[in-house]
Amino acid sequence: MDNKYKILLVEDDPNFGSILKSYLELNDFDVTLNTDGKQGLATFRSAPFNICILDVMMPEMDGFTLARGIKSIDPLIPIIFLTAKTLKSDVIEGFRTGADDYITKPFDSEVLIYKIKAILKRRQTDDPSEAPTQFRIGKFSFDSVLRSLSSGKETYHLSPKESQLLFMLCTARNGVLIRKDALEKIWEVDNYFTTRSMDVFIAKLRKYLKSDPAVEIINIHGNGFRLKHPGCEEEA
Repeated sequence: MDNKYKILLVEDDPNFGSILKSYLELNDFDVTLNTDGKQGLATFRSAPFNICILDVMMPEMDGFTLARGIKSIDPLIPIIFLTAKTLKSDVIEGFRTGADDYITKPFDSEVLIYKIKAILKRRQTDDPSEAPTQFRIGKFSFDSVLRSLSSGKETYHLSPKESQLLFMLCTARNGVLIRKDALEKIWEVDNYFTTRSMDVFIAKLRKYLKSDPAVEIINIHGNGFRLKHPGCEEEA
């Protein structure tokens, strides 16, 4: 089960949702089904997923709003809309939220499987952010997928933004994380308020890492941050 791709399926029709969930599981996916947008967002916050399949017309929170909420947590997560809304304005709105595909009902289930596999394969091969996912930071082990930072018996469960920020520090080109790059990728906007927010998250990471004196997040004046440590290599 752990080696299967994890899908968050949010569909308000319980019968259709159950059938689609079973079909996806028969095709070797690990599927979590929610029946409204609010529940879907809570589920996404609580566990890592590889791709989301969302209905648009749902109670509590519509699919477009849900997609924006998901993207605010993980801007890189692939999203497929699966919906009866066929108006051009709806399709455009779907892609504006960052969707990778917009499929209208009724649809061919086999085609859906191929679309999912194509999107996941493209993300693996074309997106360098997909690998590596595990790092050694001084005495700490960092898993960016599980969002865990461990040292001996001590484990911190990082928030999505904390994990994204530490990941970018570990993989920064030439060792320096440019502040503007982090703000635009994680917060999607560079302004006074997001800058202050980023400083708060940097302070939190420093607090987690302070038990190892060899590890330090250094301010690079007017530029960004550098993670100073004995090594931040991908773990074998």
